[in-house]
Amino acid sequence: VESVGEGVTDLQPGDHVLPVFTGECKECRHCKSEESNMCDLLRINTDRGTMLSDGKSRFSKDGKPIYHFLGTSTFSEYTVCHVGSVAKINPAAPLEKVCVLSCGICTGFGATVNVAKPKKGSSVAIFGLGAVGLAAAEGARVSGAARIIGVDLNPNRFEEAKKFGVNEFVNPKDHNKPVQEVIAEMTDGGVDRSVECTGSVQAMISAFECVHDGWGVAVLVGVPSKDDAFKTHPVNFLNERTLKGTFYGNYKPKSDLPGVVEMYMNKEL
Repeated sequence: VESVGEGVTDLQPGDHVLPVFTGECKECRHCKSEESNMCDLLRINTDRGTMLSDGKSRFSKDGKPIYHFLGTSTFSEYTVCHVGSVAKINPAAPLEKVCVLSCGICTGFGATVNVAKPKKGSSVAIFGLGAVGLAAAEGARVSGAARIIGVDLNPNRFEEAKKFGVNEFVNPKDHNKPVQEVIAEMTDGGVDRSVECTGSVQAMISAFECVHDGWGVAVLVGVPSKDDAFKTHPVNFLNERTLKGTFYGNYKPKSDLPGVVEMYMNKEL
């Protein structure tokens, strides 16, 4: 933090902070709820582009305003953020490492530990082994899952995924049947939990249909196209499969992000 605006009391120059694309005002119904992290004031808004206090941008070039991106504008050397969109963290944490917690890592890790909540010894399928998917796999590893099945169309990702706990791999292109059927055969009926991290609506459907009836839980993380529609047979719900979604891994950024940084500093991640 280089400087703070009028009325800001919980930050001061010299503090180390992480900007987050979603915020936490601590005053709205969502912020006061233990079950939500969707702040009414500072939730993600790709159209806003200005500061909340006066509706103006803080940047300009040649007299023309430069609008803010997701309230953070982090593709610049200097930026201005709403105080609710920055989380104060341990000053000893290396900023070039923990910056990835501001989006992809907390999103994937939290999707597993906060939403899917796999039990020790359980099976988990991770759809998509990019940054978010690897973080979701790490969440399964930390939770003590015994079988962590990585699903990806790119086999070059499989070796790296082993570092994050993935111990089995499925490439849908290697099979002539839907990948949910392949996983069901591998696991005697389906996995206990699945986490989808691709944004592909077909992967979302597969992630839901590959969990075991009676207790399986699927969590959707990826952001689909606006025209996509999720389609599955209602009997999948009647047979007691559960479908959940998550936003930023269900973490409240200001309240929870400092603790995730400490997990990294303590070598737990």
